[in-house]
Amino acid sequence: MRNHLICLTMSLALALFAAVPTATAVTVVPEGNRNASQPGVPAASAKRTRDLNTTYEAKYQKIYNLLKTDSKLRSKIASVARTYGIDPVHIAGALIGEHTYNVDAYDRLQTYYVKAISYVQQGLAFDYQGETIGTFVKRPQFSECAQFKDSLRLWTCREDVWDHDFRGKTVGGKRFPDNRFSTVFFQPFYAGQSFGLGQLSPLVALQMTDMVNRYSGLPKLDADHAAEVYKTIMDPDLTLPYMAATLKHSIEVYRRVADFDISKNPGVTATLYNTGGADARARALADANAARIANGQAPEFPAENYYGWLVNEKIDQLRALF
Repeated sequence: MRNHLICLTMSLALALFAAVPTATAVTVVPEGNRNASQPGVPAASAKRTRDLNTTYEAKYQKIYNLLKTDSKLRSKIASVARTYGIDPVHIAGALIGEHTYNVDAYDRLQTYYVKAISYVQQGLAFDYQGETIGTFVKRPQFSECAQFKDSLRLWTCREDVWDHDFRGKTVGGKRFPDNRFSTVFFQPFYAGQSFGLGQLSPLVALQMTDMVNRYSGLPKLDADHAAEVYKTIMDPDLTLPYMAATLKHSIEVYRRVADFDISKNPGVTATLYNTGGADARARALADANAARIANGQAPEFPAENYYGWLVNEKIDQLRALF
């Protein structure tokens, strides 16, 4: 009788265990490129490089040499990477991509500190046609965003509202450009501008400010104080934590949403640093793979773009830096 009860208990336990859904296994994205050859580089990047009378290889060597010869910069990168629990190569990869395809690096780190001070001295404001961002986000269309208390979800919500309710539309008699939120409100000098060693946009900095405050203890940024935002993204000591936070978030959201661990592939994290929108891209990949699996197909892995492809191609050189 006792043996019968033991067997019955074990059977019930097994049945209950089987009824509990198991968590989806997270797949590690291995090192290296998924694409055999480099994806096409955007025409705008090619034009910038021609206009500067330089080449991608020359620009790569310039940023690589800055990293190689400046031991203090490497030490700062390694320290920040430890704080955020990521490999320093992810930060180096983002720097390599930005300064190879977007802007030239300055020869000395000191130049970035000088630039940071100059921005604080300027009377900057985030606005569009005299309406500051602080006033703009008080419009009733943004009321749904009030539920979000963390900076990432708050500013992401506001960006979504911009795209849905304002972009390219006339609201209250005022015509708004068919352009990105970050371009219209957060770039007072000229469109498409990002700044500093990490080439961060002010909007990304505002999204990441809570994480940086939590991990690094830096003061939270306020969109109504544009000069402080610009100083932060120009000053290497301040911008590196924001780079690390952006990369860490991409790794976390791909693990949580798309069931992929991209922490071993700096080319993929660099791609997301370049494109932005890690949350939406992770959701899109998860949805696409759910459909593929339902049709009996293998899931698609995250892939690098032209920018991330270079990072993976140069990975041995980048790892040697640390």
